[in-house]
Order: sequence, then structure tokens, then C-alpha cells
Amino acid sequence: MKKFEEKTIKTEEIFKGKIINVTVDDVVLPNGQKSKRELVRHPGAVAIIAVTKEKKLVMVEQYRKPLEKSILEIPAGKLEPEENHAVTARRELEEETGFTSADLEYVTSFYTSPGFADELLHIYYTDQLEVMEEKRELDEDEFVEVHEYNLSELKALQESGRIHDVKTVFAIQYLQLRHLQ
Repeated sequence: MKKFEEKTIKTEEIFKGKIINVTVDDVVLPNGQKSKRELVRHPGAVAIIAVTKEKKLVMVEQYRKPLEKSILEIPAGKLEPEENHAVTARRELEEETGFTSADLEYVTSFYTSPGFADELLHIYYTDQLEVMEEKRELDEDEFVEVHEYNLSELKALQESGRIHDVKTVFAIQYLQLRHLQ
């Protein structure tokens, strides 16, 4: 038995969508009591810390409906079924930014909100960017604007509340640790 394991006794699918599925699980808690868990099932995603030769982080600005505003974030996207995350990372970098890279370095993976979702986000790094001759098409419902910022600009954007998504905050911390000045 796993420490603090909650045994699922019933799963009810509430929603099956294009990106996520939502279930409600009836569980037995470690103390024998019963409870319900509302769960978001997600296929996983990638994000890319892409740095130009001028030592600027490539960012995308896009509208995020749950927040009802545009935010700045590092390029990212969801995994397709059976797709290797390095392949997804390169595809998303190309689609969202017009850059490509033959050298993507795996950094880490983390769960974005393990209290209710199983999304696992894989982070990659590259400072070997090349401008694509022909830019890949964005998804039909995706609209982004590409920006580039140096580390001091990124810190100021974060302090002002302009950057507040976890993968991008992680990227800034990662760059600081790599001493990218």
C-alpha cells in the first residue's frame, strides 16, 4: 500500500473535451472514511526556455480566457497522443515563435496543479535558435505575439505582476541560476 493512498471505488466521467477530461472519483481515505475527488485529466505539455544569441528569453503573449487577459509566457503546448515530448517541444517552438533548434536540452518535469489535475509539464532549454525560413502555422484558434526580453527586463516584468504563470516564473529562476546576465 502506498502511504496515504486513497482507494478509488467509483469513477464518473463528467466531461470529455478536446484538451481535458473531468471525472469525479469516490474514494476511501486512509482512515476508512469516504470522500469525493474532482479530477482534471490532461495529456501533458511541454514548455521551452528559448534564449537568443543576444541572451534574451523568447516569450509569447496570448489571451488566456480563464484569466480574461493577455499574459506573457514561455512557448508551450500540449502533447499529442504517443508523441515524444522533445518532438512536441520543437514543434511548439516553431509554431509559436518562428524559431527552431537542433539542440533542445531537457531540464525537468513537474505537475502543474497536483491537487486536482494530472498535467505533467516537461521543460526544455535551448540557446541555439535559428530563424525558420518558413514559419509553421499556429493552431486555428491560437493568436500570439512574440517578444524577447533580457533578464533584468524579465525581473521587472515579474515584479510588476506582468509575468505570473508558473512555467515562466520557473524559466526566469532557471536563467538566474545559469547566470544568464
